Amino acid sequence: MFSSSDYGTTSWELIIRVDHQYEEEQKEFTLRVSGDLHIGGVMLKLVEQINIAQDWSDFALWWEQKHCWLLKTHWTLDKCGVQADARLLFTPQHKMLRLRLPNMKTVRLRVSFSSVVFKAVSDICKTLNIRRSEELSLLKPSDDFLKKKKKKERNNREPIIEDILNLDNSLTISGSPASPGLYSKTMTPIYDPVNGTPVSSTITWFSDSPLTEQSCNILAFSQPSRSPETLAEMFQPQSLVDKAKLNAGWLDSSRSLMEQGIQEDEKLLLRFKYYTFFDLNPKYDAVRINQLYEQARWSILLEEIDCTEEEMLIFAALQYHISKLSLSAETMDFTNESEVDEVEAALSNLEVTLEGGKTENILEDITDIPKLADYLRLFRSKKLTLKTFKQYWFVFKDTSIAYFKNQDLEQGEPLERLHLRGCEVVPDVNVSGRKFGIKLLIPVADGMNEVYLRCDNENQYARWMAACILASKGKTMADSSYWPEVNNILSFLKMKNRNTSSQTPSDPECMDMKPECFVSPRCAKKYKSKQLAARILEAHQNVAQMSLVEAKLRFIQAWQSLPEFGLTYYIVRFKGSKKDDLLGVSYNRLIRIDIATGDPITTWRFANMKQWNVNWEIRQVAIEFDQNLSIAFTCRSADCKIVHEYIGGYIFLSTRSKDQNETLDEELFHKLTGGQE
Repeated sequence: MFSSSDYGTTSWELIIRVDHQYEEEQKEFTLRVSGDLHIGGVMLKLVEQINIAQDWSDFALWWEQKHCWLLKTHWTLDKCGVQADARLLFTPQHKMLRLRLPNMKTVRLRVSFSSVVFKAVSDICKTLNIRRSEELSLLKPSDDFLKKKKKKERNNREPIIEDILNLDNSLTISGSPASPGLYSKTMTPIYDPVNGTPVSSTITWFSDSPLTEQSCNILAFSQPSRSPETLAEMFQPQSLVDKAKLNAGWLDSSRSLMEQGIQEDEKLLLRFKYYTFFDLNPKYDAVRINQLYEQARWSILLEEIDCTEEEMLIFAALQYHISKLSLSAETMDFTNESEVDEVEAALSNLEVTLEGGKTENILEDITDIPKLADYLRLFRSKKLTLKTFKQYWFVFKDTSIAYFKNQDLEQGEPLERLHLRGCEVVPDVNVSGRKFGIKLLIPVADGMNEVYLRCDNENQYARWMAACILASKGKTMADSSYWPEVNNILSFLKMKNRNTSSQTPSDPECMDMKPECFVSPRCAKKYKSKQLAARILEAHQNVAQMSLVEAKLRFIQAWQSLPEFGLTYYIVRFKGSKKDDLLGVSYNRLIRIDIATGDPITTWRFANMKQWNVNWEIRQVAIEFDQNLSIAFTCRSADCKIVHEYIGGYIFLSTRSKDQNETLDEELFHKLTGGQE
């Protein structure tokens, strides 16, 4: 009943539906309100009318027509633009969501549907004990992925019961080892207050994580491999266009889940979106390292990234080694002293590496610019010609390579000087065939020049390859990362080296391993099972002494060394062009790629970028570079906001430093990725 004073000229009826967790159907309530009533007052009136005693603090108003939350409770209805025809829903801000992690494990947890995705992912990562949440985001599975899954479900007579790790119930647990008092901001060793034994650093890194030790084991240790049949039924991209489709579903980090049409209990993929992994620390990143390894592993198995057969066998050997160690009881103990000692030693070595070691002649290191000089063979790519290499004397200094007819002519004018800043560096290696090549794609005004260099042995290749990689980023061999890069290349070559003098693996071990689980289905078809097992076990001998963490990190490192690593593809049309091209987005550059051949056409580096923005009316991304160079393109395979956010996100991540003490400038992220909407 309303009194006569309620029926003033400025008051009107507002209908609000209530999404009550204990009721199957939503109930409608009618309130008499006026335009000067604030949102908080509307919710107060509504709760009084509902007259049910419960905690309503997580509830907020959702405006269905405008597709937005009314979270500014001090704003009036007039200021929000709410009138009598508005359809409002009073609903909880936190709802259940199913997330498929990189290791293909599904977790079910409560997530904020009203916070922007950037903040929601941060909260999810806190729950899962994954540091550096800014590297991850949420992805809607592509239509192809879902079609293949539905087809699989139709073919199976029995319904598939999904194994889900439910993290909802544990959110309210208090007094666990992960209580706020044990939170370690400074990364010092942490001890259980009850029995005095060391507590897992990973468990206690986040104070409010609901993970139990058992749940953490599920996320931090590699799960048993899927059967070859399951692997064959999963979606595998057949072309670069298919790979571009996989990246169309990234959610907008500046909007909430509800605003992007995500439903309660919907399944999304949690993935590492940006391929710059900052401060990977084995002591605190057990879950992060394992999930990163799993994402790398599945990208190899499903051929989302290309690799040679030789590399596939190395990845298979590392997977086999990791699966063996993960199943052994000793490695499941977080507080194993040898593991702690091993990690401490690794961190100690890392510290020396980062500081560049102790050196007597510091001044000499600063003033002396290193150079490489040696005989190499060269081939310049031309159409309809055989690949014939010719020997020259090469000198590598700063970020350029000069070559001469012979060593005696080094002081004169070179035959040519190749400037490598901004070039693409691609390994062209076959260790068993003693082929150590470097393919250089050097940007020029009308596209890319292809140059092939051929080295004589592993050591020469490692030094020149490392120098080329650094030069492409604008760094010289004086940079502290040069020698670690050389060593990484050498260690990867060593893994590839087939040790023919070693004993042939035993038949029982060959039969026990199920080799098809460790390679892509296409690779598995080339060999009989026994042959494949023998080749994997042969490669395994080069990695058999590695610890679990070392093997995972080495797998990630090998993945990072692949030519296609870190490239995210989108189908675009450049301004002035009549056909579609592929755009490859990497951590430091954009690459225009021919959609038919897959060949790079030209490269633009972020370091030369002056500004970028989006014309929202025609959905066009425009980028301006140094030297009055500008490009513009529309996106054909995804919303232009996704591509724009990728570019801004990588630039944001390049601003991180260890001094930040885990805090992130969220405002800067949205400024760089928002596109000034």
